[in-house]
Amino acid sequence: MTTSGTTRTETVCKSILIVEDEPGIRENLQALLELEGYRIFTASNGEEGLRLLRRMPRPCLILLDLLMPVLNGMEFLEAKSHEDAIAAIPVCIVSGVAERPDMSKASAFIKKPIELDGLLRFVRSYCGVPEDRRSD
Repeated sequence: MTTSGTTRTETVCKSILIVEDEPGIRENLQALLELEGYRIFTASNGEEGLRLLRRMPRPCLILLDLLMPVLNGMEFLEAKSHEDAIAAIPVCIVSGVAERPDMSKASAFIKKPIELDGLLRFVRSYCGVPEDRRSD
């Protein structure tokens, strides 16, 4: 995992948006993060993700795939960067691309296949540890 220009929170934010076209990956990430106490919203492509982002509670983090139909991850990042209300929300690219993507509009990159312990540490660094998980 690589990071750049991190803006981490000391408070707990429970909302995370997952934008991933592969149902199995999306559902597994959702299940894992919900078990950790986070409130998860999901979208199957970038266009759906932008629509959801505009109306959902502000998430502390977006987990974003790159290779998706309709609106891919890089197009999502570009569109998001032009909307003041959502531009500052940190994005972690989660992708199986061979080369490291352009990170100018993202906070971090996690390569698939995902190492779950590393993902959880990363999510906690941005979103905090939910109250019900602090004693673990």
